[in-house]
Amino acid sequence: MSGSGFAGRVALVTGAGQGIGAAVAAALANEGVRVAAVDKDRVQVESVAAELPGARAYTADVTYSAAVDEVVDRVEAELGPIDVLVNVAGVLRAAPVLSSTDEDWRSTFAVNSDGVYFASRAVARRMVPRGAGSIITVGSNAAGVPRMDFAAYAASKAAATMFTRCLGLELAAYGIRCNVVSPGSTDTAMQRALWTGPDSPQRVIDGAPEAYRVGIPLGRIADAADIADAVLFLASDRARHITMQNLYVDGGATLVG
Repeated sequence: MSGSGFAGRVALVTGAGQGIGAAVAAALANEGVRVAAVDKDRVQVESVAAELPGARAYTADVTYSAAVDEVVDRVEAELGPIDVLVNVAGVLRAAPVLSSTDEDWRSTFAVNSDGVYFASRAVARRMVPRGAGSIITVGSNAAGVPRMDFAAYAASKAAATMFTRCLGLELAAYGIRCNVVSPGSTDTAMQRALWTGPDSPQRVIDGAPEAYRVGIPLGRIADAADIADAVLFLASDRARHITMQNLYVDGGATLVG
């Protein structure tokens, strides 16, 4: 990415063990960024980092603030000051509200909302004295449009989205930009877990009137790399005057927002 300003920078990516997180880690590493790939699954994240130039794997559970603070300290000591944070770690427990459990709700918010808060706070505290940085949260288009069986997921992503935008307002005076990338249906393990048969991908593209869900106007399900490209742009110097924004990357599936 010409003019990106990535050379020599350090990025921390949560949820880097698979899916969008792994794609973001790869995109940054291929631009010359020293990537701290963070995930609670040691085997997966070490496998991802081993394939990327200049990347290093770290194991941490983002639902624990002490664990997040510790891994941020380690990254800064071993790789250098963190210039970019990308919050990708997320979980989905699809269920109707009336049959969902307390654990469904709490565990969803613990990762999707608390994890974003803990990581962003820990990194921002270190960015502020340096007067620079970029924080990007990977949210979801479900945060802006009601979805059946997705109440906990959508609510947690909405919370993470507004938190990130509010953080951007607080940190703007320090030259730190905070933005959100909101994917739609993306070909990841999380998406495939929702599929019930060989026609499932086409059903996602076509939409489901009985579930009040529109399809995807561009006629394709996103690749994880599509989301990573949007993150890469917002993290780069080419987006130096963009903050507190929410970029939908969903093939046009969100018709209102």
